[in-house]
Amino acid sequence: MITNNSIMEKNINNPEIINDIIKINNDRIEGYRKAIDLATSHGLDKLLPTFQNCIEQSNEFIAELKPYVELEGKEPTDSTMLSGKLFRVWMGIKVNITGDDERSLLETCEQGEDAFKSTYQTVLAEGSNELSQHVHSLINTQLSKQLESHNIIKMMRDSKAI
Repeated sequence: MITNNSIMEKNINNPEIINDIIKINNDRIEGYRKAIDLATSHGLDKLLPTFQNCIEQSNEFIAELKPYVELEGKEPTDSTMLSGKLFRVWMGIKVNITGDDERSLLETCEQGEDAFKSTYQTVLAEGSNELSQHVHSLINTQLSKQLESHNIIKMMRDSKAI
């Protein structure tokens, strides 16, 4: 939600950086939609609530970020990063090659979570001088929430160890 203090932040947030964060969230949503399709087709329905929670989390993150792009007079992106598109293709191939097992799907989802985390960490490290304190804090908070989701995926994967 934008507050009166946020209005004063106009012209101090680089909208391209925020749109990069939105893109990685769009990638995450598309990746988990693909994961839901794969899980459903392989009878792994117990994974669906976790995957759906990750989609909902990214939708919330995007909703929180969009106003800061708009404050700069730009349009929030609805696209994904090329790397995300390649990741989703690879996910489909990997699960099919490795025997359609739950562990393979979770490993692939964890790799997607790692890519998400990496993008956020890069923005926080390299783009912080182009973001207001408030937006920097928001991105850091989102990263913390994502790390919780990452750890859930990792624990689920580890529970399927051979």
